[in-house]
Amino acid sequence: MEATAQGLAGLGWRVVRFEFPYMQRQRLLGKRRPPDHVEILIERFREQVSELAGSSPLFIGGKSMGGRIASLVAASLFDEDQIRACLCLGYPFHPLGRPDNLRIEHLQKITAPVLIVQGERDAMGRLDEVETYPLAPAVELAWIPDGDHSFKPRQRSGHSESSNLKLAVGVADRFLCKFL
Repeated sequence: MEATAQGLAGLGWRVVRFEFPYMQRQRLLGKRRPPDHVEILIERFREQVSELAGSSPLFIGGKSMGGRIASLVAASLFDEDQIRACLCLGYPFHPLGRPDNLRIEHLQKITAPVLIVQGERDAMGRLDEVETYPLAPAVELAWIPDGDHSFKPRQRSGHSESSNLKLAVGVADRFLCKFL
């Protein structure tokens, strides 16, 4: 999420963003493409982290699938003392319309500190669903009021997208500061 990256940068965080190869192809060709296999995405993420080796302290994260991949590599990177924590924005706990197909196995045993900032109405993990999941103690959840997968609330909710994005940035900043 560009607004979150800009918000964190505005608070003094050095934010480095990258695109997975399939996203680059999608942008260049102007066509939606299926993502690469998880193993390829993990490899690409680890390559990005190794390019930043020595940048201390280092935190990783991502939006949606990027957050999922970040959390998948976070455990080993944390154990190798390469990162301090992981930030996930709009985590895809399950595919759209398939709440029984959970993507949480690694989040049940992870020891790396993880913050998942999630919209209460996110179609890939609503508040009422996620609060029943057995996540590891290292996983913190922060809920964005009436937010969807991009934290956008319904107009009638009384919340605004702008205020929800500011809330997400503030929550992320406080979380990251704990690990400086």
